[in-house]
Amino acid sequence: MSVAPQIRAHAGAPIRVQLIDDSAVVRGLTRRWLSGHPDIDLTVVSADGMQGVADAIKHKPDIIILDVEMPRMDGLEALPHLRRAAPKAKIIMASTLTHKGANVTIQALSKGATDYLPKPEANQLGGAEAYRDALIGKVRLLGRAEEAARPSPAPMPLRPVSMKPNDAPRPEIKIPATPSLRKPPPRWTKPQVIVVASSTGGPQALQTVLPELCKKTDLPILIVQHMPPTFTAILADHLNATCRHTVREGQEGERVTNGHVYIAPGGYHMAVKGSAANCTITLNQDAQVNFCRPAADVLFNSAARTYGAAITALVLTGMGSDGCQGIATICDQGGRSFIQDQQSSVVWGMPGSVFNAGLAHSVHPLNEIADAIGKSLHGV
Repeated sequence: MSVAPQIRAHAGAPIRVQLIDDSAVVRGLTRRWLSGHPDIDLTVVSADGMQGVADAIKHKPDIIILDVEMPRMDGLEALPHLRRAAPKAKIIMASTLTHKGANVTIQALSKGATDYLPKPEANQLGGAEAYRDALIGKVRLLGRAEEAARPSPAPMPLRPVSMKPNDAPRPEIKIPATPSLRKPPPRWTKPQVIVVASSTGGPQALQTVLPELCKKTDLPILIVQHMPPTFTAILADHLNATCRHTVREGQEGERVTNGHVYIAPGGYHMAVKGSAANCTITLNQDAQVNFCRPAADVLFNSAARTYGAAITALVLTGMGSDGCQGIATICDQGGRSFIQDQQSSVVWGMPGSVFNAGLAHSVHPLNEIADAIGKSLHGV
C-alpha cells in the first residue's frame, strides 16, 4: 500500500464515523486508532450489515467504513440500504487483498461506494501502521467537502523531462498566480494514443468515461489507476465487459495496438518505449513516484518520449498531484491535456494540480469528457 502525505486535522465539528465490521479485533483497533483524533468521532460501531443499516438510520454518519465479508448481510448487500439510510454519507469499502475482496469492492464502487481501502488480515492488523494512516487520511479527506475540493499544489520545481539523456534540462514552468486554461498547441497533430491518470473515485469515473470514449476512437488507451495488485486485474475485467476495446492489464513487452486499453498492474510502474509505429509496454518495480506505484508521471513522461505531440492526456479525480509533472512534459512536446472538473470529482487533487499549474487545455464534467476528447481527435 502506498503511503501518502498525511492530511492534517481541521477545526470545527468532528467528522462522524460509523464502522460496520464483524471482526471484534478490527472494531477494537479502529476504535483505538480513531479515539486519539479530536476531529474524528467514531459515533457508532456495528457488528454486521443488518445492524449497520439500522444504526445509519439513527445516527446519520458523515463517513461509513464498510467491511465486505460479514454474516447476515454482507457489505455489497448492505450498500444500497446504507445509501438510502444515510444519503449524504461517504462509504469506504474495507476489503482484504484477495480476488474475492477485490471483485466485491469493484462492484461496490460501481454501485455507489465512494472509495475503498485494502486492509490486512485480522491477525496482521496489530502492526498495520500504513493501513491506520490511510484510514485516518481517507476519513479526513472525504469527511470534509472543502478538503476534497481543494486542488493539490503542483510539484516544485515543475519541469518537463528531456527527451534524450544528454539533452539540456528543459526550462522550469512558472506556476501562474491566477490559473487559467492553457492555449491549444499552435499546430494540431493527429493523436495516436490516449493516456489517463486516476486515483480516488477513479474506478467509478473510468466506468463512466471509458465505454463512451471507446465508441469515439479506435486509438490505444493506457491507464494508471492507483490500486494494489489483484484490484487492477479485477478492474480491467469489469471494464472489459462494458467497453468496445479489449481491456486488460499491460504486460511486459506487449505491443501497443489500436482497439486495446492497457491498465498498469498494481505494484508496477508501466511505461512505453520504441516509436509511435512500434510501441511496446515495459513494467518495473522501481521506487514509488509521488508515493505511488504505478505512477502516472512515469507513464506520461515515457509516452511523451515515444509519441511526441501525437498524444492526448486525461487526468481524472484523485488525491495528490501525480500526473502533473508528466502533463508538463506532454504539453512541452505539443500534446493536449484534459482534466475532470471540480464539481464532478470525488477529490480534485490531481486534476486541480494540473489546472493550477496552467497546464490544462480543457476542463469538463465527467459525463462530457468523452465527447470533448472525441471532437479533439479530429481537430475540433
